[in-house]
Amino acid sequence: MTLHDGKHVHGIHVVHDGPREAPPLVLIHGSGASGSSWDPVIPALADRYHVIRIDLPGHGQSPPAPSYDVSEQAARLAEALDELGVRPVTVAGHSSGGYIATALAERRPDLVGSLALISSGPSPDALLPQPALLRALLDPPLGPLLWRVRSDAMLRRGVTAVCRRPVDVPNALVADVRGISYRTFRTVLRDNTAYIAERSVPARLTALDVPVLVIFGAADPRWDPSSAHHYETVPTARVEQLPDVGHFPMLEAPEATAELLLRFATTGR
Repeated sequence: MTLHDGKHVHGIHVVHDGPREAPPLVLIHGSGASGSSWDPVIPALADRYHVIRIDLPGHGQSPPAPSYDVSEQAARLAEALDELGVRPVTVAGHSSGGYIATALAERRPDLVGSLALISSGPSPDALLPQPALLRALLDPPLGPLLWRVRSDAMLRRGVTAVCRRPVDVPNALVADVRGISYRTFRTVLRDNTAYIAERSVPARLTALDVPVLVIFGAADPRWDPSSAHHYETVPTARVEQLPDVGHFPMLEAPEATAELLLRFATTGR
């Protein structure tokens, strides 16, 4: 029996897919997105796992928060998982969601059994020059104006601008992105950068005794794809690069991404 429902737990909107008695798999979206960004991989994952998708504060159906500090967001997520009574969990984070996942393992190693990071840049120097639309949104005079007049077509272009392959952007994701405030968007980007500038993600993972899977698109336009090799310094990490895939493997190569996640959740490799 497959379950799909959603509710708020400690100010975080949580959606469950798959049987509750199955092993838990927590999915964390990136900045400027929502749990809907995982839609294409859910059928495969929920067939074997209790999939727990969360909307980070200020994203999707979760209300804004006073702070978007990565460690504080991880603490809030830990409270939600404690209330749900699931542990240990496999946690997968896309893009900056990988930072929340890493911070969760740092704060609460008792909760996290394994970590999967998808398109998570290892350090600020791995960031590439951004696509024109994203640069415009981050421009102080122009960004707030563009944010106010965003059309659905523009929102879809914001997603496809960081993809290498043609993708169908889920309607639910478009609706969720429309609800994100400009202040939240800018603050989240700033706090994410501060987290990886303080200490790189590979260095943080090396200090943790947890299996790690790193998935990177070999044509990612946001993060230098060669920076994925920085994760090879982590003794417990396995790095997988997907050819001809950009920043959104879940949308661009859902079958391959789901297969990697299922293998990792089952075997830790």
